[in-house]
Amino acid sequence: MDDRAIARRQRRAFALEAVGQSARAAAKALWWTAAGGLARALTQPTRGEAARNFQPEGPPVSGARLRQVYLEAFEKDARDVAAGLYPALEGASTGPVKSLMRTLDFLVDARAVDQRRRRGDGVEVRSETTAGTYPNYYRQNFHFQSGGWFTAESAERYDAQVEALFAGTAAAMRRRGLSLLAKHWRGRDHRDLRIVDAACGAGSFLQDLKATFPRASLAGLDLSPAYLDRARARSGIGMVQANAESMPFADGSLDAVSCVYLFHELPPRVRPVVAAAIARVLKPGGVLVFVDSVQPKDEPDLSRLLEAFPVYFHEPYYSTYAQTDLAALFSGVGLRVIAEDRAFLTKALLLQKA
Repeated sequence: MDDRAIARRQRRAFALEAVGQSARAAAKALWWTAAGGLARALTQPTRGEAARNFQPEGPPVSGARLRQVYLEAFEKDARDVAAGLYPALEGASTGPVKSLMRTLDFLVDARAVDQRRRRGDGVEVRSETTAGTYPNYYRQNFHFQSGGWFTAESAERYDAQVEALFAGTAAAMRRRGLSLLAKHWRGRDHRDLRIVDAACGAGSFLQDLKATFPRASLAGLDLSPAYLDRARARSGIGMVQANAESMPFADGSLDAVSCVYLFHELPPRVRPVVAAAIARVLKPGGVLVFVDSVQPKDEPDLSRLLEAFPVYFHEPYYSTYAQTDLAALFSGVGLRVIAEDRAFLTKALLLQKA
Protein backbone atom coordinates (compact mmCIF):
# COMPACT_ATOMS: atom_id res chain seq x y z
CA MET A 1 0.00 0.00 0.00
CA ASP A 2 1.45 3.36 -1.04
CA ASP A 3 1.61 6.48 1.09
CA ARG A 4 -1.43 8.09 -0.52
CA ALA A 5 -3.58 5.03 0.18
CA ILE A 6 -2.42 5.02 3.80
CA ALA A 7 -3.24 8.71 4.10
CA ARG A 8 -6.72 8.14 2.63
CA ARG A 9 -7.35 5.31 5.09
CA GLN A 10 -6.23 7.49 7.98
CA ARG A 11 -8.52 10.32 6.87
CA ARG A 12 -11.48 7.93 6.71
CA ALA A 13 -10.66 6.57 10.16
CA PHE A 14 -10.40 10.08 11.63
CA ALA A 15 -13.70 11.05 9.96
CA LEU A 16 -15.49 8.03 11.42
CA GLU A 17 -13.98 8.79 14.81
CA ALA A 18 -15.27 12.36 14.56
CA VAL A 19 -18.80 11.11 13.78
CA GLY A 20 -18.71 8.91 16.85
CA GLN A 21 -17.35 11.80 18.89
CA SER A 22 -20.20 14.05 17.78
CA ALA A 23 -22.84 11.45 18.62
CA ARG A 24 -21.43 10.83 22.09
CA ALA A 25 -21.00 14.55 22.72
CA ALA A 26 -24.65 15.18 21.79
CA ALA A 27 -25.87 12.46 24.15
CA LYS A 28 -23.64 13.75 26.92
CA ALA A 29 -24.81 17.33 26.37
CA LEU A 30 -28.46 16.28 26.63
CA TRP A 31 -27.78 14.28 29.79
CA TRP A 32 -25.90 16.98 31.66
CA THR A 33 -28.18 19.77 30.46
CA ALA A 34 -31.08 17.82 31.96
CA ALA A 35 -29.14 17.13 35.18
CA GLY A 36 -28.18 20.78 35.57
CA GLY A 37 -31.74 21.90 34.88
CA LEU A 38 -33.11 19.47 37.45
CA ALA A 39 -30.59 20.65 40.05
CA ARG A 40 -31.64 24.26 39.48
CA ALA A 41 -35.32 23.30 39.70
CA LEU A 42 -34.72 21.56 43.02
CA THR A 43 -32.64 24.32 44.59
CA GLN A 44 -33.98 27.46 42.82
CA PRO A 45 -30.75 29.44 43.36
CA THR A 46 -32.12 32.52 41.62
CA ARG A 47 -34.57 33.07 44.49
CA GLY A 48 -31.88 33.47 47.16
CA GLU A 49 -30.35 36.58 48.66
CA ALA A 50 -27.46 36.53 46.19
CA ALA A 51 -29.91 36.84 43.30
CA ARG A 52 -31.75 39.72 44.94
CA ASN A 53 -28.50 41.63 45.44
CA PHE A 54 -27.16 40.93 41.94
CA GLN A 55 -27.00 44.14 39.89
CA PRO A 56 -25.61 43.23 36.46
CA GLU A 57 -23.96 45.83 34.26
CA GLY A 58 -23.85 43.86 31.03
CA PRO A 59 -26.70 43.65 28.54
CA PRO A 60 -29.24 40.79 28.56
CA VAL A 61 -27.69 37.66 27.10
CA SER A 62 -28.71 36.89 23.54
CA GLY A 63 -30.12 33.38 23.32
CA ALA A 64 -29.04 33.13 19.70
CA ARG A 65 -25.44 34.05 20.53
CA LEU A 66 -25.42 31.66 23.50
CA ARG A 67 -26.59 28.77 21.31
CA GLN A 68 -24.05 29.68 18.65
CA VAL A 69 -21.01 29.56 20.93
CA TYR A 70 -22.37 26.49 22.73
CA LEU A 71 -22.71 24.44 19.53
CA GLU A 72 -19.43 25.79 18.17
CA ALA A 73 -17.56 24.13 21.06
CA PHE A 74 -18.67 20.68 19.89
CA GLU A 75 -18.06 21.53 16.23
CA LYS A 76 -14.46 22.59 16.89
CA ASP A 77 -13.82 19.47 18.93
CA ALA A 78 -15.17 17.17 16.21
CA ARG A 79 -13.14 18.98 13.53
CA ASP A 80 -9.92 18.45 15.46
CA VAL A 81 -10.70 14.75 15.88
CA ALA A 82 -11.42 14.51 12.15
CA ALA A 83 -8.10 16.26 11.44
CA GLY A 84 -6.25 13.69 13.54
CA LEU A 85 -5.02 16.25 16.07
CA TYR A 86 -6.17 14.12 18.98
CA PRO A 87 -8.33 11.02 19.47
CA ALA A 88 -12.00 10.95 20.37
CA LEU A 89 -11.30 10.86 24.06
CA GLU A 90 -14.86 10.25 25.14
CA GLY A 91 -14.96 6.81 23.58
CA ALA A 92 -14.78 4.88 26.83
CA SER A 93 -18.22 4.80 28.44
CA THR A 94 -18.59 4.66 32.20
CA GLY A 95 -21.75 2.59 31.77
CA PRO A 96 -25.38 3.61 32.36
CA VAL A 97 -25.50 2.48 35.97
CA LYS A 98 -22.37 4.37 37.00
CA SER A 99 -23.48 7.45 35.06
CA LEU A 100 -26.84 7.35 36.82
CA MET A 101 -25.20 6.97 40.24
CA ARG A 102 -22.86 9.92 39.53
CA THR A 103 -25.82 12.04 38.53
CA LEU A 104 -27.87 11.10 41.58
CA ASP A 105 -24.90 11.90 43.83
CA PHE A 106 -24.57 15.28 42.13
CA LEU A 107 -28.27 16.04 42.60
CA VAL A 108 -28.25 15.05 46.28
CA ASP A 109 -25.18 17.19 46.91
CA ALA A 110 -26.73 20.12 45.01
CA ARG A 111 -28.94 20.75 48.05
CA ALA A 112 -25.91 21.03 50.33
CA VAL A 113 -24.25 23.36 47.83
CA ASP A 114 -27.35 25.53 47.70
CA GLN A 115 -27.55 25.73 51.50
CA ARG A 116 -24.01 27.15 51.56
CA ARG A 117 -24.95 29.57 48.80
CA ARG A 118 -27.92 30.82 50.80
CA ARG A 119 -25.79 31.14 53.94
CA GLY A 120 -23.07 32.89 51.96
CA ASP A 121 -20.62 30.38 53.46
CA GLY A 122 -17.63 29.79 51.21
CA VAL A 123 -15.08 29.01 53.92
CA GLU A 124 -16.73 26.10 55.74
CA VAL A 125 -13.77 23.88 54.90
CA ARG A 126 -11.32 26.06 56.87
CA SER A 127 -12.45 24.48 60.12
CA GLU A 128 -11.73 21.02 58.71
CA THR A 129 -8.22 21.50 57.27
CA THR A 130 -4.83 22.06 58.85
CA ALA A 131 -3.96 25.74 58.98
CA GLY A 132 -0.49 26.47 57.67
CA THR A 133 -0.35 23.37 55.48
CA TYR A 134 -2.19 25.09 52.65
CA PRO A 135 -2.40 28.73 51.54
CA ASN A 136 -5.32 30.50 53.14
CA TYR A 137 -6.87 31.36 49.79
CA TYR A 138 -6.92 27.65 48.90
CA ARG A 139 -8.85 26.65 52.04
CA GLN A 140 -12.26 27.64 50.70
CA ASN A 141 -15.35 25.96 49.32
CA PHE A 142 -14.87 27.19 45.77
CA HIS A 143 -18.20 26.82 43.93
CA PHE A 144 -19.68 26.20 47.43
CA GLN A 145 -18.66 22.57 46.86
CA SER A 146 -18.83 20.08 49.71
CA GLY A 147 -15.39 19.39 51.12
CA GLY A 148 -13.64 22.08 49.13
CA TRP A 149 -10.56 20.59 47.48
CA PHE A 150 -9.89 18.21 50.36
CA THR A 151 -12.11 15.10 50.26
CA ALA A 152 -12.27 12.01 48.09
CA GLU A 153 -16.00 12.61 47.63
CA SER A 154 -15.32 16.10 46.26
CA ALA A 155 -12.72 14.73 43.84
CA GLU A 156 -15.10 12.01 42.65
CA ARG A 157 -17.97 14.48 42.19
CA TYR A 158 -16.05 17.33 40.54
CA ASP A 159 -16.42 16.29 36.89
CA ALA A 160 -20.17 15.82 37.25
CA GLN A 161 -20.51 19.29 38.79
CA VAL A 162 -18.56 20.92 35.97
CA GLU A 163 -20.39 19.04 33.22
CA ALA A 164 -23.78 19.98 34.71
CA LEU A 165 -22.72 23.61 35.12
CA PHE A 166 -21.60 23.90 31.49
CA ALA A 167 -24.27 21.62 29.95
CA GLY A 168 -21.86 18.91 28.83
CA THR A 169 -19.28 21.17 27.18
CA ALA A 170 -16.48 20.86 29.75
CA ALA A 171 -14.37 18.40 27.75
CA ALA A 172 -14.85 20.26 24.47
CA MET A 173 -13.90 23.56 26.11
CA ARG A 174 -10.72 22.44 27.83
CA ARG A 175 -9.54 20.64 24.69
CA ARG A 176 -9.08 24.01 22.98
CA GLY A 177 -5.78 24.05 24.85
CA LEU A 178 -5.01 20.53 23.69
CA SER A 179 -5.74 21.62 20.11
CA LEU A 180 -3.24 24.49 20.32
CA LEU A 181 -0.51 22.25 21.71
CA ALA A 182 -1.17 19.44 19.20
CA LYS A 183 -0.94 21.89 16.30
CA HIS A 184 2.25 23.41 17.70
CA TRP A 185 3.91 20.00 18.08
CA ARG A 186 2.47 18.30 15.00
CA GLY A 187 5.12 16.24 13.27
CA ARG A 188 7.52 16.48 16.21
CA ASP A 189 8.98 13.46 17.99
CA HIS A 190 7.29 13.38 21.40
CA ARG A 191 9.51 10.78 23.06
CA ASP A 192 11.79 13.21 24.85
CA LEU A 193 9.16 15.81 25.75
CA ARG A 194 8.33 16.55 29.39
CA ILE A 195 4.91 17.94 30.29
CA VAL A 196 3.49 18.90 33.69
CA ASP A 197 -0.19 19.66 34.22
CA ALA A 198 -0.16 22.24 37.04
CA ALA A 199 -3.21 22.23 39.32
CA CYS A 200 -4.27 19.01 37.60
CA GLY A 201 -7.27 18.49 39.88
CA ALA A 202 -9.13 15.24 39.20
CA GLY A 203 -7.02 14.55 36.11
CA SER A 204 -9.33 15.16 33.14
CA PHE A 205 -6.79 17.15 31.14
CA LEU A 206 -4.03 14.71 32.05
CA GLN A 207 -6.06 11.99 30.37
CA ASP A 208 -6.33 14.21 27.29
CA LEU A 209 -2.56 14.74 27.27
CA LYS A 210 -1.79 11.06 27.75
CA ALA A 211 -4.04 10.02 24.86
CA THR A 212 -2.60 12.67 22.54
CA PHE A 213 1.08 12.40 23.50
CA PRO A 214 1.47 8.79 24.70
CA ARG A 215 5.27 8.83 24.29
CA ALA A 216 5.87 12.02 26.26
CA SER A 217 6.85 12.07 29.94
CA LEU A 218 3.84 13.34 31.92
CA ALA A 219 3.22 14.37 35.51
CA GLY A 220 0.39 16.02 37.39
CA LEU A 221 0.90 18.61 40.11
CA ASP A 222 -1.69 19.66 42.67
CA LEU A 223 -2.00 20.62 46.33
CA SER A 224 -4.87 18.27 47.15
CA PRO A 225 -3.98 14.67 48.10
CA ALA A 226 -7.58 13.60 47.43
CA TYR A 227 -7.62 15.04 43.93
CA LEU A 228 -4.15 13.65 43.18
CA ASP A 229 -5.35 10.18 44.20
CA ARG A 230 -8.32 10.52 41.86
CA ALA A 231 -6.12 11.76 38.99
CA ARG A 232 -3.60 8.96 39.54
CA ALA A 233 -6.32 6.29 39.56
CA ARG A 234 -7.80 7.60 36.31
CA SER A 235 -4.61 8.17 34.33
CA GLY A 236 -1.90 5.97 35.83
CA ILE A 237 0.40 9.01 35.62
CA GLY A 238 2.87 10.04 38.34
CA MET A 239 1.75 12.85 40.64
CA VAL A 240 3.49 15.55 42.65
CA GLN A 241 1.89 17.25 45.64
CA ALA A 242 3.13 20.83 45.56
CA ASN A 243 2.10 24.45 45.29
CA ALA A 244 2.06 26.02 41.82
CA GLU A 245 3.86 29.04 43.31
CA SER A 246 6.97 26.93 43.95
CA MET A 247 6.97 23.94 41.61
CA PRO A 248 9.69 21.43 42.51
CA PHE A 249 11.25 21.18 39.05
CA ALA A 250 14.62 22.41 37.87
CA ASP A 251 14.96 25.64 35.95
CA GLY A 252 14.45 25.14 32.22
CA SER A 253 13.56 21.47 32.56
CA LEU A 254 10.08 21.21 31.00
CA ASP A 255 8.89 21.39 27.40
CA ALA A 256 5.34 22.31 28.35
CA VAL A 257 3.25 23.25 31.36
CA SER A 258 -0.52 23.23 31.21
CA CYS A 259 -2.93 24.85 33.63
CA VAL A 260 -6.68 24.50 33.25
CA TYR A 261 -9.05 26.82 35.16
CA LEU A 262 -6.36 27.77 37.66
CA PHE A 263 -5.79 31.49 37.28
CA HIS A 264 -9.34 32.65 38.03
CA GLU A 265 -9.02 30.97 41.43
CA LEU A 266 -5.79 32.76 42.35
CA PRO A 267 -5.70 36.05 44.28
CA PRO A 268 -4.30 38.97 42.25
CA ARG A 269 -1.03 39.00 44.21
CA VAL A 270 -0.47 35.27 43.54
CA ARG A 271 -1.05 35.27 39.77
CA PRO A 272 2.31 36.86 38.83
CA VAL A 273 4.08 34.51 41.27
CA VAL A 274 2.60 31.44 39.59
CA ALA A 275 3.30 32.90 36.13
CA ALA A 276 6.96 33.42 37.09
CA ALA A 277 7.19 29.88 38.48
CA ILE A 278 5.90 28.46 35.20
CA ALA A 279 8.33 30.56 33.16
CA ARG A 280 11.21 29.42 35.38
CA VAL A 281 10.66 25.69 34.79
CA LEU A 282 10.09 25.95 31.03
CA LYS A 283 12.93 25.38 28.61
CA PRO A 284 13.74 28.14 26.12
CA GLY A 285 11.13 27.65 23.42
CA GLY A 286 8.92 25.72 25.85
CA VAL A 287 5.21 26.50 25.99
CA LEU A 288 2.45 27.17 28.50
CA VAL A 289 -1.00 25.81 27.67
CA PHE A 290 -3.34 28.23 29.42
CA VAL A 291 -7.06 27.37 29.64
CA ASP A 292 -9.50 29.46 31.64
CA SER A 293 -12.69 31.48 31.49
CA VAL A 294 -13.33 33.94 28.69
CA GLN A 295 -13.20 37.55 29.85
CA PRO A 296 -15.85 40.22 29.20
CA LYS A 297 -13.69 41.80 26.47
CA ASP A 298 -13.71 38.44 24.64
CA GLU A 299 -17.49 38.01 24.70
CA PRO A 300 -19.25 41.32 25.49
CA ASP A 301 -22.60 39.76 24.57
CA LEU A 302 -22.15 37.18 27.34
CA SER A 303 -20.74 39.55 29.96
CA ARG A 304 -23.83 39.26 32.17
CA LEU A 305 -23.23 35.51 32.48
CA LEU A 306 -19.64 36.19 33.51
CA GLU A 307 -20.82 38.72 36.10
CA ALA A 308 -23.25 36.16 37.55
CA PHE A 309 -20.65 33.40 37.87
CA PRO A 310 -18.88 34.63 41.04
CA VAL A 311 -22.23 35.62 42.60
CA TYR A 312 -23.76 32.15 42.41
CA PHE A 313 -20.64 29.98 42.68
CA HIS A 314 -18.34 31.57 45.26
CA GLU A 315 -15.42 32.61 43.09
CA PRO A 316 -13.86 35.35 45.24
CA TYR A 317 -11.06 36.21 42.79
CA TYR A 318 -12.98 35.91 39.52
CA SER A 319 -13.90 39.58 39.19
CA THR A 320 -10.24 40.62 39.24
CA TYR A 321 -9.32 37.80 36.84
CA ALA A 322 -11.99 39.06 34.44
CA GLN A 323 -10.19 42.42 34.19
CA THR A 324 -6.62 41.06 34.08
CA ASP A 325 -4.51 41.76 31.00
CA LEU A 326 -3.25 38.22 30.55
CA ALA A 327 -0.84 39.01 27.72
CA ALA A 328 0.81 41.66 29.90
CA LEU A 329 0.86 39.37 32.95
CA PHE A 330 2.78 36.69 31.09
CA SER A 331 4.97 38.98 29.00
CA GLY A 332 6.30 40.30 32.30
CA VAL A 333 7.88 36.89 32.96
CA GLY A 334 9.09 36.28 29.39
CA LEU A 335 6.14 34.41 27.88
CA ARG A 336 4.43 35.68 24.74
CA VAL A 337 1.12 34.58 23.22
CA ILE A 338 1.69 32.69 19.96
CA ALA A 339 -1.81 31.19 19.46
CA GLU A 340 -5.29 31.38 20.95
CA ASP A 341 -8.74 29.88 20.62
CA ARG A 342 -12.15 30.03 22.31
CA ALA A 343 -15.08 27.70 22.83
CA PHE A 344 -18.31 28.59 24.66
CA LEU A 345 -17.20 30.16 27.99
CA THR A 346 -13.55 29.13 27.81
CA LYS A 347 -10.49 30.52 26.09
CA ALA A 348 -7.12 28.94 25.50
CA LEU A 349 -3.77 30.58 24.97
CA LEU A 350 -0.48 29.08 23.90
CA LEU A 351 2.45 31.09 25.26
CA GLN A 352 6.11 30.50 24.43
CA LYS A 353 9.23 31.22 26.39
CA ALA A 354 11.76 33.21 24.40
